[in-house]
Amino acid sequence: MLRSLCAVAIVTCLAPFPACAEQRIVNFFNWSNYIAPGVLDDFTRETGIKVVYDTFDANETLETRLLAGKSGYDVVVPTAYFLQRQIKANVFQKLDKSKLPNLANAWAVVTERLAVYDPGNVYAVNYMWGTTGIGYNVKAVREALGADARIDSWDVVFRPEILARFKDCGVHMLDSADDILPAALNYLGLDPNSTAKADLDRAADLVGKVRPFVRKFHSSEYLSALATGEICLVVGWSGDIKQAQSRAAEAHNGVEIGYSIPREGAQMFFDNLAIPADANHVAEAYELINYLYRPEVAAKSSEFLSYASGNLASQNLIDPKITGDPAIYPDEATLKKLFVITARDPASQRIINRLWTRVKTGQ
Repeated sequence: MLRSLCAVAIVTCLAPFPACAEQRIVNFFNWSNYIAPGVLDDFTRETGIKVVYDTFDANETLETRLLAGKSGYDVVVPTAYFLQRQIKANVFQKLDKSKLPNLANAWAVVTERLAVYDPGNVYAVNYMWGTTGIGYNVKAVREALGADARIDSWDVVFRPEILARFKDCGVHMLDSADDILPAALNYLGLDPNSTAKADLDRAADLVGKVRPFVRKFHSSEYLSALATGEICLVVGWSGDIKQAQSRAAEAHNGVEIGYSIPREGAQMFFDNLAIPADANHVAEAYELINYLYRPEVAAKSSEFLSYASGNLASQNLIDPKITGDPAIYPDEATLKKLFVITARDPASQRIINRLWTRVKTGQ
């Protein structure tokens, strides 16, 4: 009997996919709701690499894990201005681009802009990019501001007498000083990257004046809340708001969602794929990143997420309703109005964090 069991074990181990061999894995830490269904399952079926998938909803969460060391992750998705300072902290390893042949599909326009944060594009490649703007319930806007009202200015957010009209139907803002304060600075005619204490105080004061009309600061709940009609106005990320728009349409719940890149300008952000310096499964990390850069894979996620992809070759495979939507793939005129923010020095970041706590608590 024992000899029979041993024989079975030997045969099993010699099978095409050995049951007794250690399975290859890759640990992937990504933003919530930020990959199309089936993509990772398809990757596993093709490569045999199991994806251990975790999510976060704030750059600070990712940064804390990376700076503490031994994060346990092999591929992570930092936003560019966090990537910039994390590179200086030596938390990423340089990419061996010979292992990423699908980078030939990269969009040069996006790659060039990303180089502001990662000179030479040494440490990261773009995953998705978008804008920070205003999402709104079309019916609620008409009821609050009139049938002919248009949401095309930050006035609706930063003028208390206007935002107050949306208090009862529900207003959310991103719980992100790096999104809200630059928008306020830009609205005031100041440099959105300013670290001058006087400028930052003015921006915080501006947001503080509309704080009484904001129901919640959050970075993940607003998508569902907007789609179901629980809230009517949000300062949020373009792709999330466009996803809310799609969900509401699919639910046939009578909720119509709009998205605006305000005429004063808005932030353009880049979320990127990088490999931590202490990654344990580097070969698998390269396989995953290279897979995500296949045109058909990038197209699938861009189409599902309603975020623009840094993969130029994918655009021919995406529904023209997506690539033709300037809220997702902005036209040249809109691109000129967009600004980017860069990493701040630690002292300035501490000031910003304190001001943001003051804004949120109303104290």
